[in-house]
Amino acid sequence: MTAPFRGPVTVEAKAGSFMRFMCTASTAWLAGQRPGRVLAVLLLSLSAMGSAQAQAVAKPAAAREWVTPATGDVQRGAALYQARCTACHAVDSNRIGPAHRGVMGRRIGSLPGYKYSDELAASRLRWTPQTLNVWLEDPEELVRGQRMGFQVDSAQERADLIAYLATLK
Repeated sequence: MTAPFRGPVTVEAKAGSFMRFMCTASTAWLAGQRPGRVLAVLLLSLSAMGSAQAQAVAKPAAAREWVTPATGDVQRGAALYQARCTACHAVDSNRIGPAHRGVMGRRIGSLPGYKYSDELAASRLRWTPQTLNVWLEDPEELVRGQRMGFQVDSAQERADLIAYLATLK
């Protein structure tokens, strides 16, 4: 099975029309083809849209806006960590997930002795309140191909967990 193509792509034709196209594994089945073939069909369709000389130009997605989380409560964060995170993580030892002591300020995917996914190890980001906020809300949004299958929907709970993680020096 091939990895799904994900991410917004804006396609511009010479006539100035714009199409926003998101191709995921769920849309690839429409034509019974791989995502790359679906994208090729889209580009061929564009060339037939009024201009025989249509030109496709992939534009990068808009720059990410980093949001600083609200002030969290360390005690609530410790309780949340104990209840939700310790199935996979520990403060001082690697388990299914890496140890969390010293996480704040550490380069993502760099803790010695833990085998990260290739994508996470190559990410070049650092753990900050902002990156942790995105990670806890949707890990796949921060680093595609990562392996953590857990998210925290509540902004306040994310802030509480981040406040607790910041104390683990």
